[in-house]
Amino acid sequence: MGKILVVDDEPDIVYLIKKILEKGGHKVIEAYNGEECLEKVKTEKPDLILLDIMMPGLDGYDILRILKSKEDTKSITIAILTAKSSDEDKIKSLDEQADWHISKPIDKDKLLDMVDWLLKSPPRKVLER
Repeated sequence: MGKILVVDDEPDIVYLIKKILEKGGHKVIEAYNGEECLEKVKTEKPDLILLDIMMPGLDGYDILRILKSKEDTKSITIAILTAKSSDEDKIKSLDEQADWHISKPIDKDKLLDMVDWLLKSPPRKVLER
């Protein structure tokens, strides 16, 4: 299974996502802000990043810009996992080079299905329907 970095400033959200993904057989790395995310990407080399947008300091869009601009990290699949769910939010995620946009709250089975699919065949510029 995959190595997934979950980035959210709400510890309860990270905990719940981690438990769901671990039950699905994935290894989960946690980060609680943008700076910690960037550090974990360097040291852990995740296969997939589930990234919240609304965080203090570097927000999810800042992280996207940074990771997608570097040669050694631009190929990492990054899915936005956020409460921001309007069409405009989804379009902005794609404009900022996210590979996928998942709106919270999300069903645990749907999350596992999406993560498994993202790890098998990373999409480019696709929105959740």
